[in-house]
Amino acid sequence: MKAIQTLGLTKVYRARHPACDRISLSVNQGEIFGLLGPNGAGKSTLVKMLVGLVNPSAGSARVLGFPYRELAPRREMGYLPELFRYPPWLKAREVLQFHAELLGKPIHPDERDALLDRVGLLGRGGERVRTFSKGMQQRLGLAVALVGRPALVLLDEPTSALDPIGRYEVSQLLRQLKDEGTTVFLNSHLLSDVEKLCDSVALIDRGQVIYQGSLKDAIYGGVRRYRLTIGGLTETDWAHIQPTLSKAVVMIQWDDQGHADIGVDMRRQDVPEFVKTLVQEGARIYEVAPDHSSLEEWFLSRLGKDPR
Repeated sequence: MKAIQTLGLTKVYRARHPACDRISLSVNQGEIFGLLGPNGAGKSTLVKMLVGLVNPSAGSARVLGFPYRELAPRREMGYLPELFRYPPWLKAREVLQFHAELLGKPIHPDERDALLDRVGLLGRGGERVRTFSKGMQQRLGLAVALVGRPALVLLDEPTSALDPIGRYEVSQLLRQLKDEGTTVFLNSHLLSDVEKLCDSVALIDRGQVIYQGSLKDAIYGGVRRYRLTIGGLTETDWAHIQPTLSKAVVMIQWDDQGHADIGVDMRRQDVPEFVKTLVQEGARIYEVAPDHSSLEEWFLSRLGKDPR
């Protein structure tokens, strides 16, 4: 059973272009899944459809094995929206108590305090929301999303208001949730966090999915640019060798010490054979590195932006 399965999910607001256009996604249970895309791509609309806040114009979805419109999966879901406000006069523990009652899952005071501790608000349960900084309110929102020990947690920009220490602590918490078997659906613009945490990602642009797969394949899979630094060959040697290479060498630059920087487009699995051929021809290999070595560079290149 998939944690989330959508088929052709579409949302059109009035007569505009679709905010979400036939989105089909599959999220495995127990993984951290990252939803990526530029502003206005349809990410938040998709999340709101999954939690029942927005009705789709077409398509279907199943959440935790249930049709998404049913109440059963919602009782097993936690949700942190990007923009939220709690009544400023409530105390933090009262916010958790209120949401536990909404869920129909009573929360023991010890469990409530442990939950506040888990998000870094130990000892702050008796303080009113109006005294909380933006980062503390973000932590409280995360605690609310974890009320009732949900099987699936959907987080919309969960670290946007946090400082580096807070982001690190939340990252550790999300890893713990995964270890406990919780599925985490993460919608974030902080690609460095996604790169550290996620098992799989989907990239949507203008309401359509343009990539879905493992994070490793996103960064390292397919044909991509590799840069090699070599020595041991002269430019004359290279002119003799290059026609025998089956790969697309797109650039080469020599320095005054006989070293060359080479750019070549190939698949990751072809790198060892390419290097072996160069060594057999007398080259010394000093460095081999992917040109796009981060999720951010991959993200920009898939959206038609040159990361260099």
